[in-house]
Amino acid sequence: MIRKGLREDMPSVLELIKELAVFEKEPDAVVVTVADLERDGFGENPLFQTLVAEENGKIVGMALYYYRYSTWKGRTIHLEDLIVTESMRGSGMGFKLYAEIIAQGKRDGVRRIEWNVLDWNTPAIDFYEKSGARILPDWRVVNMNQEGIEAFLSNL
Repeated sequence: MIRKGLREDMPSVLELIKELAVFEKEPDAVVVTVADLERDGFGENPLFQTLVAEENGKIVGMALYYYRYSTWKGRTIHLEDLIVTESMRGSGMGFKLYAEIIAQGKRDGVRRIEWNVLDWNTPAIDFYEKSGARILPDWRVVNMNQEGIEAFLSNL
């Protein structure tokens, strides 16, 4: 069953985020807390939405997304993370979450849904390409971490 995530689901969502960090070879990178997720996802102006996948009453997968604005396309969805717990991979649960994100974009009338994929995650890349998504080879993801922000501002 796929459903909208609720505040009380955030401890399970955080566990899935941590599992994804291990999969992506960044096990110590997660600093977000349940309190952060509850505040940021369920306040007056939520910063993100979640979908959760349940099996026998247990959350076994999730997709976290938010809305962005493209100067070329208008409102878009950014899929931040989609994860299914390791024991449920291959069950079709990931596909169901993915399909629900695409359906949400259709319902919202967005002109683009975007996400990132690691270059070594060939099963995901193959899946995305077969589903009709395009991997953009000439674009690079850019980010500045907290230390970079502080260093930049201290040099102004």
